[in-house]
Amino acid sequence: MQNDEVYFLLVDDLPENLLALEALLRRDGLVILKARSGTEALEMLLTHEISLALLDVQMPGMDGFELAELMRGTERTRRVPIIFLTAGNADRQRRFRGYEAGAVDFLQKPIEADILRGKADVFFSLARQQLQLSRQRDALKITADDNQRLLNESLDSADALKDADRRKDEFLATLAHELRNPLAPIRNGLQILRMSPDGPQAEEVRGMMDRQLTHLVRLIDDLLDVSRVSQGKIDLRKERITLQSVLQSAVETSQPLIDTAHHRLTLEVPDEPLWLEADGTRISQVVSNLLNNAAKYTPDGGKILLGARRDGNDVLVEVSDNGLGIPGDMLPKVFDLFTQVDRHLDRSKGGLGIGLALVRRLVDMHGGSITAESAGLNNGSTFTVRLPLAAQESIIAVAETADAGETVQKPLQILVVDDNIDSAKTTGWMIEMLGHVPTLAHDGPEALQSARALNPDIIMLDIGLPGMNGYEVCRELRADPAF
Repeated sequence: MQNDEVYFLLVDDLPENLLALEALLRRDGLVILKARSGTEALEMLLTHEISLALLDVQMPGMDGFELAELMRGTERTRRVPIIFLTAGNADRQRRFRGYEAGAVDFLQKPIEADILRGKADVFFSLARQQLQLSRQRDALKITADDNQRLLNESLDSADALKDADRRKDEFLATLAHELRNPLAPIRNGLQILRMSPDGPQAEEVRGMMDRQLTHLVRLIDDLLDVSRVSQGKIDLRKERITLQSVLQSAVETSQPLIDTAHHRLTLEVPDEPLWLEADGTRISQVVSNLLNNAAKYTPDGGKILLGARRDGNDVLVEVSDNGLGIPGDMLPKVFDLFTQVDRHLDRSKGGLGIGLALVRRLVDMHGGSITAESAGLNNGSTFTVRLPLAAQESIIAVAETADAGETVQKPLQILVVDDNIDSAKTTGWMIEMLGHVPTLAHDGPEALQSARALNPDIIMLDIGLPGMNGYEVCRELRADPAF
């Protein structure tokens, strides 16, 4: 609550005069300060905002005129209104001195009560108005500051929206380009195989189609993963694994791209097992993404290093190259969604600008961190992933049960449920090629009927089934003790 009190100062060396003045002036909202000397009055003037000072002229030591002159010489008190109270004759010379010292009026003792109250009311009202004006000024300043802050925030938001809109347009254009690139050779390859299924180019065409399809699937997988991570829909399947096995999987995934560009990949990985409690597939995806980037943004015949080392309770994984590098202004942005460094290098190497954003989010989900370093254009780059090592007791438990030996596996009965008939058929063919026995179903009721008749070892269940979706099929199966 704001203070609406007004302060008057009464100065007189006689206590009875102070009491009489206080009785005449008393009112709500008015605080009356009383002083019996000039020195005492000065202390009060320096500690309170005084709206009116009533000074007795005749006081021992420092008289009223001297006090007024001191007040006028001090910045804090020079504008305080002064009314002199005098018991003697206020001759012309005394009045001149009083007005020169800053007095606004003289009142002769004995003082007429109505006159004193009337003059005091004027200064009380003025003080109240000044307080209101001061509050309004403060409120206006706060409002102006808030408005300026909101304006600045609006401008920042507008800039961010414009930037996001620009990046979205660039992303959609890039996405269309990237999806069209592999589709064209796949379509051409199908046409060639129709015309000459056993021709001399058939095997080469099939290999080309497989590579293009793998690239297309990887693009779509990245898009889906970014969406799932952003919505919190990815559940990590953590287990005790060695970092070495994760890195081996990542290298196997990225090796074709590295070999195509004739890069030399060097591994610096310790022999000592480095155990993680992590989703091996996702960490392998992180490292593979970094290796793919290094391969794409390094001129043919370049050098790529994949290294790992222990750092206290963490492990550091580094992927470095001697490629195009990253401009200094892009380093803070390389992990932002839809950011593409290659646009700033005037070099298109493909990609949607989502790989590094996905990498950072997957690393964050594992309680780790990732940083990027580069000395600038054409000076290569280094990406460093920090991950926590698994607890020692967990490592011992895993090590004791890791080598349980292999068992001979008989063919499995596998029920494939998918309303996309082509997808179900091709999945069934692959299952047969792996030596197992597929059965196909294309909707929920058929899946339930086939499952109860077949009692399969594995059910591969599509979620987006018509009518009865995959979740509902799963719930009904789980309600049956046989499943």
